[in-house]
Amino acid sequence: MPLIPAEAMPYFENMIYLPMVLIVLEKDRLIFEKGPFKLKKPYVEMVDKTIRTVQAELKETRLHLRRHHMKVVKQKSDDTFTEYVFFYGGYEEHRRYLNVRLRNRSEELLGIYLSMTAKEA
Repeated sequence: MPLIPAEAMPYFENMIYLPMVLIVLEKDRLIFEKGPFKLKKPYVEMVDKTIRTVQAELKETRLHLRRHHMKVVKQKSDDTFTEYVFFYGGYEEHRRYLNVRLRNRSEELLGIYLSMTAKEA
């Protein structure tokens, strides 16, 4: 039986995935700025708006973790797995994530955030 309640897991996972999504967005923004696009502004604006949305959600997640005395620490990483330690209520739980899963979930979240931004436009 896990020591960390299921309702806490989305917050822990946001602390893993949202920084990854931000890294991808920031790199893509540079590509749009420097790339041979005829009309760069719409792409850059969409990425900027998406970055702001992800940053806001990450800020909310950080506040939630702080209020509930929760913490995520990245541990070992190799070609296949990355290990994280979740601290909650005096307990710690070690979890290993397949790097492919981390990439796929980050890509999925990127699509969700970009589609949210597109709907707002």
